[in-house]
Amino acid sequence: MNIDDLLVQVIEPSRVQRHIIIESLRQLGIHDIEDFESAEPALERMQSVKPDIVMSSMHLPDMTGTELVSKMRESPDLSEITFLLVSTETHYRYLEPIRQAGAIAILPKPFSRNDLMRALQSTMHYINDRQHEEDDDLFDDMRVLLVDDSALSRKFVHQVLTAAGIQNIVEAQDGAEALQCLAEQSFDLVISDYNMPNIDGLELVDHIRNHSTQPTVPVMMITSEQNSSRLAAIQSAGVSALCSKPLSYDMVKQLIQQLVADRDL
Repeated sequence: MNIDDLLVQVIEPSRVQRHIIIESLRQLGIHDIEDFESAEPALERMQSVKPDIVMSSMHLPDMTGTELVSKMRESPDLSEITFLLVSTETHYRYLEPIRQAGAIAILPKPFSRNDLMRALQSTMHYINDRQHEEDDDLFDDMRVLLVDDSALSRKFVHQVLTAAGIQNIVEAQDGAEALQCLAEQSFDLVISDYNMPNIDGLELVDHIRNHSTQPTVPVMMITSEQNSSRLAAIQSAGVSALCSKPLSYDMVKQLIQQLVADRDL
């Protein structure tokens, strides 16, 4: 698949903003574009014609972008469609659910051509790998522990890992369950969220490094944390890689390849 093969669905109530987004896509070579003012007609259209990517505003006439992506992720037929938010919204309570549900990017208004291009390329690589059942010898028999209290986030990351060619994935819904999994079997990589109940990502890393039988296992921490002091604490806790939400497929795949190669599996 090339970038001009992508089918993009644009959902934006403002005619002016809709025009700007569509023209930006056309300038990058994308011409298969469907546009909507609200979410419900777009969701109905997705049932018959699935777009490769949905670009949506946050505040729509009939629901928020958060509610839209949640509906998509909860539907078996729509859960794998990539979602890109285009919004001026900066409030945590709106953006955090979008990050958790697995947006491939959050672009501001106005967005740059380069930011849009990176998001579209990452989407294209994700789709290509998924369709061609990516088989990376580096990932053969690789055992990954995926830890996140959000079921939607776990589902999205699981899809990303599967597209990259990783099949042996064990899921844990928080740090406490992850410690139980670590006590029962060995893993080649731990991918964990930071903010979790019971035992959070920081406590999990501390236990792995200082109290487990697998102290050298690579740990990739995924977080939407913006506080610089907390990010510094995560980095100094012994994580092998820090990945920010929303997740870029290209970045996640590259980081995993580096971690696995460095460990010399």
